[in-house]
Amino acid sequence: MFSPLSLYARQRERKGWQPAYVKLEREGKFAQRIEEAYTIFENCHLCPRGCGVNRQRGEAGFCRAPAGAVVSSAQPHFGEEISLVGQNGSGTIFFSNCNLRCVFCQNWPIAHVGRGEKTKDQDLADLMLYLQKIGCHNINLVTPTHVMPNILNATRIALKRGLRIPLVYNTSGYERLEIVRLLDGIVDIYLPDMKYMDAHQASKYSTGASDYPDVAKDAIVEMNRQVGEHMTDKQGIALRGLMIRHLVMPNRVAGTEKFIKWVAKTLPKSTYINIMPQYHVAYKAFDYPEIARAITVEEFLEAMEWAKNYHLTNLDPRAVAVRKMYARRRAG
Repeated sequence: MFSPLSLYARQRERKGWQPAYVKLEREGKFAQRIEEAYTIFENCHLCPRGCGVNRQRGEAGFCRAPAGAVVSSAQPHFGEEISLVGQNGSGTIFFSNCNLRCVFCQNWPIAHVGRGEKTKDQDLADLMLYLQKIGCHNINLVTPTHVMPNILNATRIALKRGLRIPLVYNTSGYERLEIVRLLDGIVDIYLPDMKYMDAHQASKYSTGASDYPDVAKDAIVEMNRQVGEHMTDKQGIALRGLMIRHLVMPNRVAGTEKFIKWVAKTLPKSTYINIMPQYHVAYKAFDYPEIARAITVEEFLEAMEWAKNYHLTNLDPRAVAVRKMYARRRAG
């Protein structure tokens, strides 16, 4: 009989590991979560914008998304964190539209314009199963917030047909606490951004989202409660846990030292943190002089030094490698 499981997924299942959503289905709770999620479309408050539109009737809120998912692409991705990529890639599904819409967005044709293909929940389940079949180590849901109900329904459909790899919730961090709680027992790996620590900066660069720092901090604490620290199998492939991304921006716009200090104070110092150096000027960032350039070597090394000074112990290996390379170049 045909099996949608990759060899790698079958090996993990034989060793007793299963994704969280399998247990939730076994407990008879998954269908109820989906029903609860879908009711939110009628008075949409999936994200902190709280637009209140009826998306089931075709009304569009801030994100401009319909009630159904719009998918830009679905494919193995090899640019993610090493433990997500492995040998066969992270099975990324990029959803169109966004609830944050940053002025420096690198994917603005997808996030702002909404380019993509309308996709029924059944077809979304098919994409998940395809990514598993070709060997991807996880289903990486990129910009999932505004289509969370569709994702849940598709996951359950795919589960019944053999989906058995981790779900990665790859989010901007702009998540309502109540919605994150609804995901408890479904998501295996949370991959949130922590973009800013200052309300003014968040409002200026993310379309008025002045509540972003407080909202994201609350959401990340809840994510940590649900899935705990980053956990991998013997091959170094991520199975569960919290992985936080923080993009270093020019002129300390992102509040990197405050972010690192907050992590050290609020979460385990062994929390997986990816301090990212790849900011580049995109979309409307040219209109803002303070972010209209790439970061300098000194700005990235400064960020990594703060992480060292606040005793964070689980930094992304690629970031550490970049730090060493930059340090060698600076030394001579």
